[in-house]
Amino acid sequence: MIRIVLLVTSPRLPAGLLTAAAWDLVRQHPVYAGAESEQAAALRHSGVPVTVLENDPERLLAAIGAQSEVVGPAVVWLAGPAGDQDFARRLGLRLTREPDLAELELMYGSWDPPGARLLDAVAVMDRLVSPGGDPWKRAQSHRTLAPYLLEEAYEAYDAIESDDLAALREELGDVLLQIVLHARLAEELPDGTAWGIDDVAGGLVDKMIRRNPHVFADADVTGLDEITENWERIKRAEKERDSALDGIALSQPALALAAKVLHRAERAGLRVELPAGDDLGAALLRVVAEARAAGADPEAELRRATLEFADAVRDAERQTVGPSE
Repeated sequence: MIRIVLLVTSPRLPAGLLTAAAWDLVRQHPVYAGAESEQAAALRHSGVPVTVLENDPERLLAAIGAQSEVVGPAVVWLAGPAGDQDFARRLGLRLTREPDLAELELMYGSWDPPGARLLDAVAVMDRLVSPGGDPWKRAQSHRTLAPYLLEEAYEAYDAIESDDLAALREELGDVLLQIVLHARLAEELPDGTAWGIDDVAGGLVDKMIRRNPHVFADADVTGLDEITENWERIKRAEKERDSALDGIALSQPALALAAKVLHRAERAGLRVELPAGDDLGAALLRVVAEARAAGADPEAELRRATLEFADAVRDAERQTVGPSE
C-alpha cells in the first residue's frame, strides 16, 4: 500500500533547513504541494521536483493513480507554512472511508526551536510600526512609551504577588510588547545611532555568558555567595563606574531607592551619617535604614500595610452602605 507522507516544516526556520531523514524522503519520492512556498522553491533549487496541485485530497489521489507506475511506495505532501491541517483532516477522512487507497503518515522535517514565537512577535511589531500599520504606534517615542513600560512591569509584579501564574504569563507578554516596540522604534533613529531587537538580544546573550563563567567557562564556585560576588566583580569591571551609587535607577519608588542607596553604601564599606533633623524626608530615610538593619524590605512592608489598610477602607465602605431599596 502506498504511503502519503505529510511533511510539516517550521516557517520560522530558513527554507531548506530539513532533517537528514526529510531530505532522504523528498529525494527518493515524488513531492506534491498545495501552493508555491519558500520551502518548495528551496527543494527545487536543490534539484527536487515539486508538483503544485490545488489543496484538494481528491486531486492528490488522482495524481497518484495516474502515475501509479512511477510513484513507488510513497509520495510526499509538502505542507504549507500553516501546516495544511484542513487538507490533512479531509484526506484522513477520505482514507478512513477507503483504507485500501493509502496510508497517511506525518513527518516533521523541521520544527520550531524554543523561542521561535519571538520571531512572530518581532514580525508583527514590524508590520504595526511600518508605513500602513498602526498610526498610534508609529506616533510614539521612547519618552511617550516610558509610563507604559512602568505600568506593565507593575502589573506583572501584581500578578506575582497574587500568585496568579496565568495572569503573569499575560502580563509578561505586555512587558515584552513594550520591549519589542521600543526596539522597533529605535530602528528609525538616524544613521549611526539606530539599533534593533537583535542588538538588544545580542547584548543580553553576551552579558549572560560573560557574567556566568561558572557555566560558560572554567570558573569554580563553592556556592551562591561566590556566584554573586563574581557577578558583581565582573559587572564593576564592565561598567568602570566612578561611584558605588552609579547605575541605580533614580526613577524607582522613593522607599526602594532609599533602600538601594543604603545597600550600595554598605556594600562599599562606607560609613556615612544619616541626616538628622525632624523634616519628613530625613525621618523616612532613618526608618528605611532601621528596616534594612532588621532585615526587612521597606518597600514591601509599606505595600503590605497599605493594602491591609485598603481592605479596611473597603470593609468600612460596605458597612456604611445601607440595604438596597
